[in-house]
Amino acid sequence: MPSRLGKTIFNLRPTGTRRKRAEPLMSDFNRGYARTIPADRADMSVDAGLRSFMLGVYNKVALGLVVSAALAFLTGQYPPVRDLMYAVTPDGRLAGMTMLGTIVAFAPLAVMLFGMFALRNATPRSSGILYWTIVALIGAGLGVWTLIYTGGSIATTFLITATAFGGLSLFGYTTKKDLTGFGSFLLVGLIGLVIASIVNIFLQNSMMNFLISVLGVFIFAGLIAYDTQRLKMTYYELGGNQAAMGVATNYGALSLYINFINLFQFLLQLFGQRR
Repeated sequence: MPSRLGKTIFNLRPTGTRRKRAEPLMSDFNRGYARTIPADRADMSVDAGLRSFMLGVYNKVALGLVVSAALAFLTGQYPPVRDLMYAVTPDGRLAGMTMLGTIVAFAPLAVMLFGMFALRNATPRSSGILYWTIVALIGAGLGVWTLIYTGGSIATTFLITATAFGGLSLFGYTTKKDLTGFGSFLLVGLIGLVIASIVNIFLQNSMMNFLISVLGVFIFAGLIAYDTQRLKMTYYELGGNQAAMGVATNYGALSLYINFINLFQFLLQLFGQRR
């Protein structure tokens, strides 16, 4: 839940007034540039600079996933740390969360809210700190999944998610169709998904949970393609400003990382084998 709500906040934060392009703003990255890029510059298949920029984003996402996996194993399977965060049955299944576990679960949302208001003039350093802080907190909170689902189903679902992520991101990178309108539609769907998830916390309806998971898969699959296209348009809008591209790399990695984690969680809820 915190990661889904955090994704909504990440896309909805106020943009403020337009500033000079040279300023690496958190709001500028999310403004959306598809409507400002000439068609001839949108053909990016042979642009070495763009490939380098996108590779930097993907490398950061990949490293973030490695860090998250390590922290999830530590908090979910290493008893001294696990027992600080979760109440576990003798056979290793989740029985509840401690106060620390609850704080860690909702901490990424608090950090995103902080970034929304505090980092209006972000630098590569501050945006990088924000990225790795959120990655570490989400990773630590993912230990709960290792207590709910078997290791085999987690590994299988991760591979499926990685394959889907690669294909969807490739589509977003190569398509010449403007996905701006599609992204706006997905954002509305994401808000509805968050509201439905909050309501179902109280209802605990299994059918509603199933529908939420199915919709979540489609919404975050679409957001992967949309955010990839938004990233490549951002690259051209920044016009070679290295500081601004450093910020865009961090925020782009954060957006794709959150999409990946949410897609993984929804697929795990649909197909994962419980302990």
